[in-house]
Amino acid sequence: MALLLRNLQRAVPVRRAPLRRRLQLLRAALGVQRFDLAVVCADNSTMRRLSRVHRARDAPTDVLSFPFHENITAGELPQPDTPDDYNLGDIFLGVEYIFQQCKGDEDYFDILTVTAAHGLCHLLGFTHSTEAEWQKMFQKEKQILEELSRLTGTRLQPLTRGLF
Repeated sequence: MALLLRNLQRAVPVRRAPLRRRLQLLRAALGVQRFDLAVVCADNSTMRRLSRVHRARDAPTDVLSFPFHENITAGELPQPDTPDDYNLGDIFLGVEYIFQQCKGDEDYFDILTVTAAHGLCHLLGFTHSTEAEWQKMFQKEKQILEELSRLTGTRLQPLTRGLF
């Protein structure tokens, strides 16, 4: 199904074609390529506004995920009732925030990809509010990033490493 990738900011350059390829590979690794997905690249002011409205936090962030399906058990795929329900939801990538947080020799594009993988896991019911939830999410991120790394020759690590 469709992958919509929109760049609604001008603060940081975004190479959409390579990001789209990596997102397609991540969707395949998760087995959700039949589902629609929207990914929006946003600046700090947009991420701050979304974070304030949806998380009651007045600060920009790296990623916000808005799942189409509610109450999904982590690790299980949505079970759509109609063709219109083949939708994962929306991911907002705070590309300006991500760029500003990159340290030393970190590759911005790699961190952007890892952050998108994190957002995809959230759309599939994974969370990291407790150590047990974090462990489950970390393992899923590690699995899909290892697959992506194998296909692309990169060495990507989960965003949630060291959270607990």
